[in-house]
Amino acid sequence: MSAEQNKAIVSKWVAGGWNTGDLSLVDEFYADYTMHCPGMPDVQGTEGFKAFVTMYRAAFPDIHFAIEDMVAEGDKVTWRATTRGTHHGDLMGIPPTGKSIAVASTIVSRFENGKWAEDWVLIDMLGMLQQLGVIPVPEQHA
Repeated sequence: MSAEQNKAIVSKWVAGGWNTGDLSLVDEFYADYTMHCPGMPDVQGTEGFKAFVTMYRAAFPDIHFAIEDMVAEGDKVTWRATTRGTHHGDLMGIPPTGKSIAVASTIVSRFENGKWAEDWVLIDMLGMLQQLGVIPVPEQHA
């Protein structure tokens, strides 16, 4: 597939999968998938990815990804997103806080034979945990 077709898959997944919860798109777009994210165990396979998406959508029922930038070359698409949502469900042992988040992430996605095969994700987990009040925000000194 072309770089433009891969970008279209990313856009369709974000709009339909992350933003509306249509997990059937995982079966349509993903194959032998692995997600790498520092500080977390790798997510393996399409069922593991569905469970990951379900966990985040349960924690943030109004989750919304906005793609800010997207560049593609060859079999890779790099995209920067802002994720917004309100914490209304358990998140990895963190009880609901009712607080809103806006979290930046950068993802490099690799495609193989027309299917999504791998992601390398850098997400501002520290910022998210600070916005949730789980980790204090350092005081600013003038």
